[in-house]
Amino acid sequence: MNVVISVDMEGVCGVASWVQVSPPEFGGLVNAGEYERARIQMSREANAAALGAFEAGASGVLIADSHETMRNLLPDYLDERVRYISGNDRPLSMVQGVQEAGVAALLMVGYHARAGTQGAPLAHTWNGSVRDVRVNGLSAGEPYLNALLAGHYGVPTVFVSGDDVAVKQVQDDLGAEVVGVAVKEGLSMFSAVHLHPAEACRRIQAGAKRAVQQAASAGPFTVIFPASVQLSFDHQARADQAGRVPGVTRVDAVTVGYSSPDAFHLFQTFRMLCQVAQVRLDG
Repeated sequence: MNVVISVDMEGVCGVASWVQVSPPEFGGLVNAGEYERARIQMSREANAAALGAFEAGASGVLIADSHETMRNLLPDYLDERVRYISGNDRPLSMVQGVQEAGVAALLMVGYHARAGTQGAPLAHTWNGSVRDVRVNGLSAGEPYLNALLAGHYGVPTVFVSGDDVAVKQVQDDLGAEVVGVAVKEGLSMFSAVHLHPAEACRRIQAGAKRAVQQAASAGPFTVIFPASVQLSFDHQARADQAGRVPGVTRVDAVTVGYSSPDAFHLFQTFRMLCQVAQVRLDG
């Protein structure tokens, strides 16, 4: 059995500020020391999930660095048995690897809640411009979209770690059978009560082991297709751009909509519209 681990950074233990998750190359409000500590913990938590998967009998583990530039993981902190993916602009983005033969489970590590969520540290969806994504009328965050894309390839999502609100959202959306490990309790957008980093890793390892042991009985996540999708932005100028794409309709001032025959089309169209909508707002 092979598994894929998608690891983000905002949901990692100890993280509660954009400063901690912004690579120094971005410039502006960044801190190299805080970012370095966060990427170390990100690497440790990804490795903890990998160790749990191996303990459960996984023969192969592929870790997909899934934050920003997707060049955050420090391989020296990873078990020598793993393979890992770095670099962005991937065909399947955060869940690259689920399309490989023999993959039986997706694990999500360091995940955060969807945009607009109260009491959830660094809650957002994809980027700072997306206000909401609705699939068949239900709000969807990154875990939902990634699980849906994995499900397109027949791969179930069996594990999630991150803040307590994010974990609850995933279990509410995908099912209580998804093993969840909360490494921090959200207080606000920029604060949380954290476990000790070592304890967070211990819990992730144990949870990942249990999730992979149960993977054979898990089913891939899906929705009713064709699916209706609505994408709301933080400014009408973004919807102006996205609404000009063929097959996309304008719903209201800041929202566009489209219909998808399957999860691959849904995800790739969402991704394209997010890119098209990245326009200057200062004229």
